[in-house]
Formats: sequence, C-alpha cells, structure tokens
Amino acid sequence: MIPKALWLSATSIFLTLFTAGGHAEDRVVNVYNWSDYIDSSIIDDFTKKTGIKVVYDTFDSNEILETKLLAGGSGYDVVVPSANFLARQIQAGVFQNLDKSKLPNISNMWDVISERTAKYDPGNEYSVN
Repeated sequence: MIPKALWLSATSIFLTLFTAGGHAEDRVVNVYNWSDYIDSSIIDDFTKKTGIKVVYDTFDSNEILETKLLAGGSGYDVVVPSANFLARQIQAGVFQNLDKSKLPNISNMWDVISERTAKYDPGNEYSVN
C-alpha cells in the first residue's frame, strides 16, 4: 500500500486529468501498476468520490511492464515503473510529456521526491512521484 500523502497526490492528478469535460462514458482512467501496490478499497473510494471508473491492471516485474509498453498501444493513462526502468522507457518514447498546466497540485509534491525522480527523468517531464 502507498502512503496517504502519495495517494492524495495521485488522486489530485487523476481528478485534474479526468474531470475536465467529456461524457460519463469517457470518465475512465486505465492504470497499470505493481500487484498489491494499492488496496482495492482505495480505488473503490476514488470511484465513489469522483465518478471516474478505474481499470486497474497489474504486473509483477519491470520486464513484463516494459514488454507491454514497448509493444505500443497499451491504452494506459497511468503506469508505475521502477525508477531504474523509467529512463529506458522514456528514451524508447513510450510516455507522453506531462502537461503540467493541467496538474495544479504538482506544486504540493515534496522536493526531495521530485529530485529523486529527476535522476531518471530530468525536469520531471514524464513522471510524477
């Protein structure tokens, strides 16, 4: 499970990305994450509070994640790679740049965490941690 502060950051990102306009059928976020990383009750609570359905798929190794991403067309909105694989995946072009203007709560991220992620993603152009 992830700490409450991190989940709140993720929730604010989901809210920012997926509550702007659109029809009810568009309110889905596709997440690819480590197995046993987020308790299903948190996902249920997120859906109840926002109306956004979470399609939550899991993987159990970086290699499985990377294979799916490199194949292209995964359809995931949010993926959670390990930091050491992040740079390789960025270089391979599997991620879109973040539009930080759509992430108003990014200013609430802890500098120490952003600095750690910047080792693999300079400027945090593709990732939020």
